Amino acid sequence: MDERELLGSVPAKLWIGGAEVDATDGATFAVDNPATGEPIAHVANASPADAVKALDAAAAVQAEWAATPARQRGEILRAVFEAITARADDMALLMTLEMGKAIAESKGEVVYGAEFFRWFSEEAVRIHGRYQHAPAGTGRILVTKQPVGPCLAITPWNFPLAMGTRKIGPALAAGCTMIVKPAAETPLTMLMLAKLCGEAGLPKGVLSVVTTTHSGDVTDALLHDSRLRKLTFTGSTGVGKMLIEKSAAGLLRTSMELGGNAPFVVFDDADVDAAVDGAMLAKLRNGGEACTAANRFHVQNPVRGEFTEKLAERMASMAMGPGTDPATKLGPLINSKQLATVSELVEDAVAVGADVRIGGTAPGGPGFFYPATVLADVPANARILKEEVFGPVAAITGFDTEDEGIAAANDTEYGLAAYIYTQDLGRALRVAEALQTGMVGVNRGVISDAAAPFGGMKASGFGREGGFEGIDEYLETKYIALPL
Repeated sequence: MDERELLGSVPAKLWIGGAEVDATDGATFAVDNPATGEPIAHVANASPADAVKALDAAAAVQAEWAATPARQRGEILRAVFEAITARADDMALLMTLEMGKAIAESKGEVVYGAEFFRWFSEEAVRIHGRYQHAPAGTGRILVTKQPVGPCLAITPWNFPLAMGTRKIGPALAAGCTMIVKPAAETPLTMLMLAKLCGEAGLPKGVLSVVTTTHSGDVTDALLHDSRLRKLTFTGSTGVGKMLIEKSAAGLLRTSMELGGNAPFVVFDDADVDAAVDGAMLAKLRNGGEACTAANRFHVQNPVRGEFTEKLAERMASMAMGPGTDPATKLGPLINSKQLATVSELVEDAVAVGADVRIGGTAPGGPGFFYPATVLADVPANARILKEEVFGPVAAITGFDTEDEGIAAANDTEYGLAAYIYTQDLGRALRVAEALQTGMVGVNRGVISDAAAPFGGMKASGFGREGGFEGIDEYLETKYIALPL
């Protein structure tokens, strides 16, 4: 489809009860293209009353969906996977239009996002319990799993499809109904996904999508309703802490995938060229707007000069432009606020002594563009070493010993992902075990995989998405005591 036809085919209303529904007061809000700053669509702006309608729909079919045979749930998820795959080009274009990422990045996200439906279609039939004799001989122990119940998923703008599918997939596989509140910046992809789910045979009410700019009021209405039993959130640590506090009143099950400040550690025995290849992937995936993006590059001093020179050369080749242009390697940032944040962190680093090797200045003009930037010799007091930049900026600093490298990598409140490059297997295992992160990439710059548990430690949150572990977040464990 061309852009106009595609945008015309995507739901512009709320998706509740398997159908498009106007907001109660008829309100809408604009969705802008970050490459131009101009609106591309207007979608329904939900109120708290609309959120309650979505929960009404979810609660009404929860028991029926939970009782649906696991094989049948799995087949529906598989059908959604196939539907996404069949519409991959359209979905990729839609993501690029509303989020800005290069079209090649969007196509990669479609493949990654769809995989959560395929993976959890297979996990739906593998929800296990156990049966055993009580050790004291007083009876039998039966342990079974059952769905948590209606869930609320709050998803961010940076991966409009995948951040939803890795929550929706396991929830539906487990037998839970779900309401998704996507980011106001990127609601169209999730609305398109909901429509595809309906066309693939998902029963009405099992999945609702509530789009809104009134996030606090809408989510409060759900968090304070006793029918909601689970909250899953991907976003900033600050917002995550606030949501955890609010969810405590209802003792909701929660899983939180929060901020990151990933270190990329290069040791002096590393293959420097391979490390640069990995750095390009770890830093510039999604234009740097990823919680797993490498933020701090700690490079052992004997190879720091070589690594810096080669990374700057590679980063300088990243063609910047609208994501819809096939030649574009680096699209715009999501909005003016994010552009200001990246600019401010770079300016702070330069003010305290960092050396700008390439980039470092926004070009101005329409859209929210920022060039690929390499900062060398970044002082320890630079904010960019402590704060998540969420942009195409690589901040490089040096270290001498292995212990110093580990200490530098761990010197953050966050603990989501880390990357290490070394040709010594013993060192790789030793350092990976010492890093205070939920995920570690060894000699690779991309670690996300639907078959692996995704999640962090410390201020990066708790709970896991993906892998065998992902479905457990949506299951309650029940013990049934049986007589002899």
